[in-house]
Amino acid sequence: MKPTKAGFLLGVLLAMMPVVSHGQEYPTKPINILVTFAAGGTMDISTRALASKAEKFLGQPFVITNNGAGGGTVGLGIVAKERPDGYHLVAPTSSGFVRIPHFRPVAYKLEDFVPIMHFGAPQSGLVIRADSPWKSLKEFVEYAKLNPGKVTYGTLGVGSAMQHAMEYIAKKEGIRWTHVPYPGSAPALTALLGGHITAQSGDSTWIPHVKEGRLRLLAMHGDRRLKAFPEVPTLREQGYDFTNETVFMIAGPKGTPPAVVKKLDEALRRAMDDPAFLQAMAKLEIEPSYRNSEDTKKYLEEAYGRVGKLTAELKVPRDAEKKQ
Repeated sequence: MKPTKAGFLLGVLLAMMPVVSHGQEYPTKPINILVTFAAGGTMDISTRALASKAEKFLGQPFVITNNGAGGGTVGLGIVAKERPDGYHLVAPTSSGFVRIPHFRPVAYKLEDFVPIMHFGAPQSGLVIRADSPWKSLKEFVEYAKLNPGKVTYGTLGVGSAMQHAMEYIAKKEGIRWTHVPYPGSAPALTALLGGHITAQSGDSTWIPHVKEGRLRLLAMHGDRRLKAFPEVPTLREQGYDFTNETVFMIAGPKGTPPAVVKKLDEALRRAMDDPAFLQAMAKLEIEPSYRNSEDTKKYLEEAYGRVGKLTAELKVPRDAEKKQ
């Protein structure tokens, strides 16, 4: 017996019902967030602080895991292939979309994701061990110029803003130093404290170590000095026209239902007002800042073009070119 036209339409409507109701009922189980950097760094700490406060608005817990391989690109590649059901999210920095693709091939595109929101602008800077002989960035740069290849610096990965800052200095000063990438700022910090690298160009996880006198801060990458160290100038103040404009964000795979994106965005935005979240951000001097899904997407598209232009001007070789 052939199905009638009415029966066919009914079947289509029934098939669509779970999709429509999904956004209304969501979430009905725990939500996974993959942080694209190692545990203990500012991305990890801030994401956990935000998620823990958003849970009460969603009625379900967030399950946080970490994968810091590839400067954050491995985690993005994993989540890009997940089901777009709102239960598989990723917490990356904007560098995974706007910087790293200019340096080397990645297994995803910006179009493979739906940005949900961005919640913070991290601070980063250049630090060395306190027992190092250099008291300023100028002294450090002069040593590197006179000793080609002797200085090693760690970052959270190839293509990160932290590496970009060091390459900018190297290009302007004619320096040859060695980049050592790590799966996150915390492992790079450990390497510096252990004397395995000369310096770290990294996020503000170094703050307590600078305060305790184990490390020395030479320069900030951002557009302002830190409140904790007002005597330390930015790179721009020291003659280097570079600013780290990285943001922390939450995203889902392409196809995540708009109703789900809206519900997540609202819950995460409300969580940003929680005193415990604000305290966690202040401790690391991360500036809370917010863009919704549409504005975050627009920002990423524009930033991709700006960073691409700077990369071309610096003539920074792609990772594949370095191996040839």
